[in-house]
Amino acid sequence: MSIGRNTAYNLVGSAIPLVLALVTVPLYIKLVGADRYGVLAIAWVLLGYFGLFDLGLGRATTYQIAALKDASEEERAGVFWSAVIINLGMGVVGGAVLWLCSHYFFSYLFKVDGALRDEVISSIGLLAFAVPIATLTGVLSGALMGRGQFLWTNMVSITSTSLFQLFPLAVAWWFGPNLWGLLLAAILARVVAIMVLWLRCYFTVAHRLAPRFDRSKARALLSYGGWVALTSLVAPALVMLDRFAIGAVIGAAAVAIYTIPFQLAQRIGIVPISLMTALFPRLPTASPEERDSLSNRATETLASALGGPTLVAILLLHPFLNLWVGPTLGDQAATVGRLLVFGFWINAFAVVPYSRMQASGRPDMVVKVYGIEILIYLALLYFCMKNFGLVGCAIALILRNIGDYCLLSYAASGAIRI
Repeated sequence: MSIGRNTAYNLVGSAIPLVLALVTVPLYIKLVGADRYGVLAIAWVLLGYFGLFDLGLGRATTYQIAALKDASEEERAGVFWSAVIINLGMGVVGGAVLWLCSHYFFSYLFKVDGALRDEVISSIGLLAFAVPIATLTGVLSGALMGRGQFLWTNMVSITSTSLFQLFPLAVAWWFGPNLWGLLLAAILARVVAIMVLWLRCYFTVAHRLAPRFDRSKARALLSYGGWVALTSLVAPALVMLDRFAIGAVIGAAAVAIYTIPFQLAQRIGIVPISLMTALFPRLPTASPEERDSLSNRATETLASALGGPTLVAILLLHPFLNLWVGPTLGDQAATVGRLLVFGFWINAFAVVPYSRMQASGRPDMVVKVYGIEILIYLALLYFCMKNFGLVGCAIALILRNIGDYCLLSYAASGAIRI
């Protein structure tokens, strides 16, 4: 299993959908209009949030399958089928909850004209149907990654994401911008991915063995996945706290000045996530010494891969912002942006101990470390923002990321036990 090659697959799998999204957004706005595109954007946000009904089973399946590298086919098939059965059940529950929440939100809270509101209401059932499809995709991809099949997962991901972007555009072009048709086209793109992933998993992970539910394996999956799901709740809160604080203390205009460079700097995370996703299946069966060696090599790789580009980004950020959003916003966002780039460069290294703890069977440690950080970060953010404004917010993020790396590293090495 080549970690370098798998990392490259992951990078390409992340970059192509990003470029495609940048190209297709103007086309969507032209063909379906800003209002319908806004509804679609909210629909995808809701679908992404309700993907939490996955309960972390995608990552849990990767861990369990990777840990059973040398086990029998029956054991791996037991993990796979147990994960699929639980996931389908939770996806159905999530779809039902999404249907209720969406019906209320779009009927009574969302501001839209009457004709478009009718389209939205008639499309909610499709959105709910998409939840079990989304959650099942995570488990199937996780199972293949557990077997080191990153080329397959990224090929399917790129194809699925491309179809997800292009199918609705084709429907809008040929049949008009009705939301029901747009959502159906997007769901069909995901169904194509599910079918391909399912066939691959059936032959290489389930080994064509009949479905069976193993309670002991289900308990292990839920125990591990529950902590991963909690991480998925807590980690975004840490990332979003600064924007909410800026909006409450400084104002909405300041949020825009901060968010523009923030979204650019955040892209640094694609590299460490791609690397550690490729490395992850090697860690569960590695000895403590091997984990140390692999983690050190990953840190050195990130340092060499990101050092030069980060320095260039810091130097060129100001002129780039002036070209991209104009000199008025660019001048205001440049200083904050440089600090944010540096902060996310530091955060890239924290992905190594984060992944190591999950691969060691201790995803709970990640949640506990984040729990310690939240209150400290809130106090630090308030102090820095009151004294230094937006620059203070960026400084608080840098300090939190330094603390995050230190705490996660100590926890991964066993120096901290919580």
